Amino acid sequence: MADQTQELSTHRRWVPAWHFFTVPVLVGNVVVVVVRFVRDPTVTNGWQFLVALALLIGIVLSRNMPLRAQDRIIRLEERIRLQRVLPADLRGRADELTTDQLIGLRFAPDDEVPELARRALSGDLKTRTDIKRAIKNWRADHMRM
Repeated sequence: MADQTQELSTHRRWVPAWHFFTVPVLVGNVVVVVVRFVRDPTVTNGWQFLVALALLIGIVLSRNMPLRAQDRIIRLEERIRLQRVLPADLRGRADELTTDQLIGLRFAPDDEVPELARRALSGDLKTRTDIKRAIKNWRADHMRM
């Protein structure tokens, strides 16, 4: 996968087993169990609804927690990179960038980072999507979760 070109329109990672099977099946299961409980409100059907909901929430959380850890790692990596690539006048302000902005900057090549960081710090680029749209030469990240 490392040879594939990546850009704003193609950088999202879709995991078919997750996005197109696991989540729809779990959501469908909750719907089926809710319908069964509404039609026949027994303790057993109520319990099955709670278990289906807990299963859905647990599985979604098990996906979101590593993504949150990944965001923290990206924040650290980008702060280290900024100390190397930012000019002195911006280096002291690197901690003012939000995690969301740092996540957007990870796709920018070193030569574009100073200008993008300057624009983010001035309020011109507020979100990761704003930063991603402003990148001219995409720096691929194929190791995302």
